[in-house]
Amino acid sequence: MRSLTIYPDEFPEPWASDWGEDEYGLWMGFTYKGVKQLFRWIEQGTFLMGSPRVEPERFDNEILHAVNLSKGYWLADCTVTQALWQAAMGSNPSNFKGDNHPVEQVSWRDSQSFIDKLNGMKPELKLCLPTEAQWEYACRAGMQTPFSFGEQIDSNQVNFNGNYPYNNGRNSVYRGQTVAVKSLPPNSWGLYEMHGNVWEWCHDWYGEYPIGNVVDPKGIDSGGHGVLRGGSWHSRSRHCRSAYRNLNVPGNANRFIGFRLARGH
Repeated sequence: MRSLTIYPDEFPEPWASDWGEDEYGLWMGFTYKGVKQLFRWIEQGTFLMGSPRVEPERFDNEILHAVNLSKGYWLADCTVTQALWQAAMGSNPSNFKGDNHPVEQVSWRDSQSFIDKLNGMKPELKLCLPTEAQWEYACRAGMQTPFSFGEQIDSNQVNFNGNYPYNNGRNSVYRGQTVAVKSLPPNSWGLYEMHGNVWEWCHDWYGEYPIGNVVDPKGIDSGGHGVLRGGSWHSRSRHCRSAYRNLNVPGNANRFIGFRLARGH
C-alpha cells in the first residue's frame, strides 16, 4: 500500500470520467467511445536511477545517479489497449489480436499520432509519453532491487521468456505472445506490466546518462534513437529489469513494442 501526502493541484480534473482513491492511491479515468483508461497519481520524489555495479546481469549504460522529480504526474496504469487504439485510430496494427491486449507494432511516430489525435479532441488531457526518468521511477515503485517485485521474477508476475531466468533462477513459462493488460499483478503503486509484455516507448531520445544528480531530466535535445523500457513477452529476464535501457529508431514498429500514456511534462 502506498501512502499519499502530496495531492495534485486540481482533483478531479475536467477530463476525468470518474475518479477515486484506493489502496494504491489516487486514480482518475478517461473514457473515449466507451473505452476507459485509468491514470494513477505518482507523487514527486527522489530516487536512484540506473543500477549499482553489484547488480547481476547489468549493463554499463545503467550508470547509477540520483534523480529528483520535482512534480507529481499522472501515469496510465497499463499500456494502451487495442480497444482504445481502435476507438481513436479506426484500425488495429497488432499481431496478437484482443481488445484488452496491448496495442503493438506501433512506432514512436505512431504513438505521437495517437497522442495528437486524442489531444486534438480533448486538449485538456495533455497526453504525452513519460520521460525515461518518470518511467523508471514509477516502475520501481520505491524499490531499488532489479525488479519492483524484488530480486527475482517468474511468469506468474511477468510475461517474459521464462527459458532465460534471472541470475540462476528457475525456468518458468514462456507464453510466446502478449497477455491482456492487468492480467498479472501490479506493482505496489498500482501499475500493471511495467516489466515484460511489451516494450514501452518513452519521451526521450536515447543518450548517455549525466554525471551527478539531476532534476526533472528529459534526455538529450535530439538524436537518432528513442528509448524503450520494460522488456517484452519475448525478452530475457535481464532485459525486464527496472534499470535496463533499450533503444530503437522512431520509425520502427514490431510485435514487441507498445506504449503507456502520461500527462504533461
